[in-house]
Amino acid sequence: MQNIRRENVSIIMWLFSGCFLIFTMVIVGGVTRLTGSGLSMVDWKLFMGAIPPINHQEWIDAFEQYKQFPEFKERNFMFSLSDFKNIFFWEYIHRLLGRFIGLVFIIPYLYFLIRKRFSKKLIFQTTILLFMGATQGFLGWWMVKSGLVNNPDVSHVRLATHLTTAFLTFSYTFWIALSLVFPKKEFSNITLYKISFTLIFLVLIQIIYGAFVAGLDAGKIYNTWPKMHGDWIAESVYAMTPFWDNFINGLAGVQFIHRSFAYLVFGFIVYLFVKSKKFNLNKIERIGVNTLLITVFIQMVLGIITLVLGVPVWLGVIHQLGAFILLASTVFCLFIFKKTI
Repeated sequence: MQNIRRENVSIIMWLFSGCFLIFTMVIVGGVTRLTGSGLSMVDWKLFMGAIPPINHQEWIDAFEQYKQFPEFKERNFMFSLSDFKNIFFWEYIHRLLGRFIGLVFIIPYLYFLIRKRFSKKLIFQTTILLFMGATQGFLGWWMVKSGLVNNPDVSHVRLATHLTTAFLTFSYTFWIALSLVFPKKEFSNITLYKISFTLIFLVLIQIIYGAFVAGLDAGKIYNTWPKMHGDWIAESVYAMTPFWDNFINGLAGVQFIHRSFAYLVFGFIVYLFVKSKKFNLNKIERIGVNTLLITVFIQMVLGIITLVLGVPVWLGVIHQLGAFILLASTVFCLFIFKKTI
């Protein structure tokens, strides 16, 4: 890190601030999802929506608007105004934080661009980040909209798309920051890089299925470990839908894939750890591999406890954050083992 260019310090701080804010966004988003708050704001106003109801009449109007949609009619018809305010709070914070992240990114982006602080490569990379951030906002509304038509639940596929895009945006921001922290990286390992490259795809698939589980509330059934007690396979075979559909839209099948991939990801990281012992790694590389192993172990334990306890909100959020840290650790390993071009 002694090779960091002085002119890049502020850019690095900006990028890491973005990483932290996305991390915070994932926390709030997890709470919003697990508390069933995501459909409380039934319209999307990019600018005016930053101001919440500020008096009793405005709260009444917002509540009356909420009553026109499926979630209230089919699920929350017993809600009082106080109950509505509770769920409104988390969705409002989630959207407000999204706007704040947008400002934190675009204002420094324009400043660095005007002051010619970006290299040509950084202009390209940060412009991609700008596009990814804008896409994330659109996908958030696209997800919410799916629960405002006929079904009082957002599409689990759209939820997975929204969450995965947030993880990818973080990963790319983190990668750019690392490239500035280690501008003249001399260490690399092609063998461990190839393993890390495969691993990142496995982790992303696991994250997608974690979102499927969250979107379908599939973690609230088959709350036993290590086996899924019950004849869910037979039930899937005799269902009217194709068998493969159970692994996309079926609660049992989605949970089964998420469980199975957990073992696969864990095994792959253990393989990376064992393989790394054959090389004379430097301190940074050892930290990367050890962090990855510790993180995946904690994440597996958290997943099991979360499942067995029926997905309490606080554990569900911590488990989602574990996935975030696991992905960050994988990206770090991928970066440090990559050969510098």
